[in-house]
Amino acid sequence: MDTDGAYQEQRVGGGRVPKPAGPPPMPGAPPAAPPMPGYAPGAGPAFAQWLRVPRPKAEPGTWRFGHQPRATAETEPAQDRALLSGAVISFLACVLLWSLLTNGYIPKVDVPVKALTPQSWWRLGEDPVDGRGVAALQVYALLITGALVVWFSRLGSWSLAFDRLVAARGPAARAVGATLGALFVLLLVWTKTLPVFDLVGGHLPYEDMTADTQTLVTYLVYAVTALPVVVFFVRLARRTGGPKSGPPAPVPGSPPPAQDPVAWTELRAAGLPETAERLAAEIGAGRMNDVDYARIRRAWESVRADPTRARAFAQAVRDKGAAACVHPSGARDLPARAARHDLLVRQVLLGTVEDGERNPWARRGTGLALDPDVLGTSLLAVGPSGSGKTRRLVRPVVETFALQALAGQAAVIVVASAGTPLGPDSAYDVVVRVGDPDSVYDLDLYGGATDPDEAASLLAEAFAGDIPGTEVRRAATALAQLLGPFHAAYGRFPGVPELRELLDQVPAALDALRTALEDGGLHLMLRELDARARQYGAHGDPGPVLADRVALLDRPAFAGFFDTTGQGRPFSLRSLEHPLRVRVDLPERAHADASRMLARLLLAQFNASAAARADRSLFAFLAFDDASHTLTPESVRGIQRLRSANAGVLLALRTLDDVPEALRTPLLGAVGCRMAFSGVTTWDGKRFAEAWGTEWVETRDVTHRTVFADQPLTRAMHAFRKLITGKSVTTDAVTVRQVERERWSASELAHAVPPGHAVLSLTSVRGERAAPLLVRLVGPS
Repeated sequence: MDTDGAYQEQRVGGGRVPKPAGPPPMPGAPPAAPPMPGYAPGAGPAFAQWLRVPRPKAEPGTWRFGHQPRATAETEPAQDRALLSGAVISFLACVLLWSLLTNGYIPKVDVPVKALTPQSWWRLGEDPVDGRGVAALQVYALLITGALVVWFSRLGSWSLAFDRLVAARGPAARAVGATLGALFVLLLVWTKTLPVFDLVGGHLPYEDMTADTQTLVTYLVYAVTALPVVVFFVRLARRTGGPKSGPPAPVPGSPPPAQDPVAWTELRAAGLPETAERLAAEIGAGRMNDVDYARIRRAWESVRADPTRARAFAQAVRDKGAAACVHPSGARDLPARAARHDLLVRQVLLGTVEDGERNPWARRGTGLALDPDVLGTSLLAVGPSGSGKTRRLVRPVVETFALQALAGQAAVIVVASAGTPLGPDSAYDVVVRVGDPDSVYDLDLYGGATDPDEAASLLAEAFAGDIPGTEVRRAATALAQLLGPFHAAYGRFPGVPELRELLDQVPAALDALRTALEDGGLHLMLRELDARARQYGAHGDPGPVLADRVALLDRPAFAGFFDTTGQGRPFSLRSLEHPLRVRVDLPERAHADASRMLARLLLAQFNASAAARADRSLFAFLAFDDASHTLTPESVRGIQRLRSANAGVLLALRTLDDVPEALRTPLLGAVGCRMAFSGVTTWDGKRFAEAWGTEWVETRDVTHRTVFADQPLTRAMHAFRKLITGKSVTTDAVTVRQVERERWSASELAHAVPPGHAVLSLTSVRGERAAPLLVRLVGPS
């Protein structure tokens, strides 16, 4: 199906297309979903139920799968204690007053009932004449009991106490609390402490009934008496614990028919009921997974943008079912998953927000997830070796974008040293092993650029961007004076050995280039070449420095790499318009300086290519497992511009000392998401504390003052109390005030973050912010 260029062959530079070893076989029967890796949703009915789980809108970084907002305000422990004590005291007062009334210690209590009933019901001694007076007293006693319960329950806030202290602890606590309350009331009724049995069944003519009838009536009396109590406490057990900040979440598995994701209602509304039925049948039969669902949704969005693709879309679904619009590699899932992903909202779960006072009340205990909406502002992560940056951050993030690439939603490139555990090679479309002679793919040194000035600026950023005192602009000019003539003469850019000879002003190389230019009549390019020759060796000439940097790549280990003659398979970052999964392995151990220079080159090329894309529908992402000595002033400015280009980067550092001092503050300002792992130094913590700023908090200062009594009796009581407790009698003076304090201080970041945790702040591309959160990361360290 030709619904989108994202599902066609992907060009990776040099006019070549990375393809799998062979095209995937076309099954005769409908293809089944690939085996589920870890953390993948189940197939069949389990997958349908997973699709129906509500995913409400939430703050940036909130794991939306089944999310339920918490109460809008935090309950202070002191308020809970006051609520409990008030409920207990009011209950005891209610019992005391009720006991005094029912046992006759308060006289003339029954005057109202005798005044409102006929005088013939009462003897002269005010005792009832017959059962009518007895029933009136029983009803009156129950009315008094009910009035006391209602009055004292409101006075002691029994309902609020039950919601906050019992129901808020979960359904089990609600059920236990309601059961104990029901048993207590039934015990009062059964022991005739409350005259309910006497009122309901004590006035029936049992002497006129047979034995069987008496038994039946007795059981009916028990049922009539117990039923209201049971109904009341069952309803109490089904109450929720406290108010919520939003409407209750719908029950999973029963969404409105118009919003059921399994029914593909959009396709039915667009006049494709057969296509919708086929896809729904694929879900029910267990032949569709989450990647298939997201990929077909993405293809349908392209059809809505261009309705002429509707016929091809319907034909592909009819022929291939869940395997329609498959990724060019033929893969429908990754070989393994190291994290939980929700491709419906494009999120990956990183951990859980700690349920502590350092985090906002509404975010405590919620899942912490990342998605393109927040990663579009780029993420800086700092933590020492062993803190979990690779396993708990880089790999899950790269993995989620690899899944999104299979769904036609993203393009991901990860740069790491060789041997970094970022998944098997089969999880990537292109694996570039720089310096490995067995590498299938090469790296385009010029990033697919065709303009010599653009190529020169990219190389200058990588070669001279980190050298103090060297102007990148002059280095770019020097390179352009050589790349332009060479490209005009030979129709290509020079390889590494050729570029080194030109920068070193080797006579043979210059003469050959000059001859080619003269033969082609390219006199303007001869002027460029002559200008480079005149500037060579002058004060401040960047040529020798550039030659030294190029020499780092002109090593035997890199022989055959960075080919420009068209004989290799170079990967170019110009392919960001296609859903590619790329991993670049750098020889960090053997060639550290060359690896850092290539990392700077890849970052510069990514900034340029992401901004120059004609189609920005795919989210482009670049991840560095170690971004040490990678950043330059121009690359930091480029990172800031990625927000509007639907792209982002992930920069992992062991310490901010690996960044030039002049760039540390601009870097923290350029990224929207900042993450400090456990074990950062106080110097790094200070930078993060400055970036996160301050907030107004309420503080309470308690002053204890000794009480000096004037009266002899009071002094004696104070002396006795001091003898018993060992402390003088004091009064407390509490001062409440608003003070401005750092959200996280440098000392707290360095010493108060437990192992396996991190402090993370987020900013979305729309400007929404999440305050720094202490997160317990999932996965092994």
